Amino acid sequence: MDKVIKLIKNRSDIGAGTRGSDLGIDAIEIAAINKNSNYFNQYKFDDVKTHNQSIYDKNKSSFAKRIEHVVEQCTRVSNAVKENLEENNFPIVLSGDHSSALGTISGIKAAYPEKTIGVFWIDAHADLHSPYTSPSGNIHGMPLSAALSEDNLTSANTNNVAPETQQHWENMKNIGCKGPKITAENLIYFGVRDTEEEEDKQIEKLQIKNYKVEEVRYRGLQNCVAEALAKLEKCDVFYISFDVDSMDCDMISYGTGTPVPKGFDHLEIIAIINQIIETKKVVCVEFVEVNPLLDTKGNKMAEIAFEVLENITETIKLN
Repeated sequence: MDKVIKLIKNRSDIGAGTRGSDLGIDAIEIAAINKNSNYFNQYKFDDVKTHNQSIYDKNKSSFAKRIEHVVEQCTRVSNAVKENLEENNFPIVLSGDHSSALGTISGIKAAYPEKTIGVFWIDAHADLHSPYTSPSGNIHGMPLSAALSEDNLTSANTNNVAPETQQHWENMKNIGCKGPKITAENLIYFGVRDTEEEEDKQIEKLQIKNYKVEEVRYRGLQNCVAEALAKLEKCDVFYISFDVDSMDCDMISYGTGTPVPKGFDHLEIIAIINQIIETKKVVCVEFVEVNPLLDTKGNKMAEIAFEVLENITETIKLN
C-alpha cells in the first residue's frame, strides 16, 4: 500500500548568507512544469509561514544572524512535521536554507519521543558550528550542533556571544522537546568536504563518520551505504537531509548558496537515498539550498533536484 506522501513547503532563507534559496521550491515546481510532470498536483501540501522580511532587520548578533526569527521558523517547521507524522503521513520537506533541518529533526523527535533517530546528512558542509564558533554567523551552518545540543565551547576561537543571543540559542536547542534530538553516533555524513577547523575538531571528538566522495567511489556506493545502515541498525527511524551542494557544482550547477566542487553526481545521490529508503525505516526526507538566482545554467539545479525528487518519491511509494 502506498504511503500517504505530504509535501511541506518551507520558503525560508533567513538562515543563509546569500539570498535566493527561498525561491528554490518555485524553481523546482517550474522544472516539473517544463518536464510536463503533474508531480505537484499529485500530493497535498502544507505551506509553512515564513519570516523572510526579517532580512531587512538590522542584525543584533553578528555571530547568529536573525537567530530569533530562525528559532520561530524552525518551530513552525517542527510543528508541521510533527503533525504530519502523527497523521501517518510521509513528509517530504522542501526548504530554502539548511537551518530548517533543525526544525525537521525536532518535529520527528516530538512525534516519536521514545524512538531513536538516525540521520543521513548528504551535504558538502558539516553544519556543526554554533554561535560560539561560527565565522559567518549564518545559522544554516549550525543546525546539527543545535540538534546535538553541542556548543563546542572548547574551541580556541570562541566568539563573545551576547546574553540575548545565548538565550535564543538555548531556545533553539529545545525546539519540539527539551534536550538533544539525536546523538553523534547516529549521525552519518555523505559528501562533506568543506569544513572549518572548529568543525573538524568536533567531527573527530564526536567520531562522526563521513563517507567522502572518493571513498564512496573507491569502495563502492552500495557497500558504503550498507555499512552506514549497519552502523545505524539500532535506530528506530531515519531522516535523510539532502543539500544540493553535496553535488559537484562544476558537473551539475552553481545554483546553490555555497557551491563546492568534486561532489557527487545526481545518479549517485539517487542511489544513496533510495538504498536508505529501502530499509523502510525512513520517515522523512528533506531537500534544501536550491538557489535559482545563482544558477548560471538557467534552471539546471532545480531540474536536477526535481529529477532526484521524482525518483526517490517512487521508491518511497514502494516501501
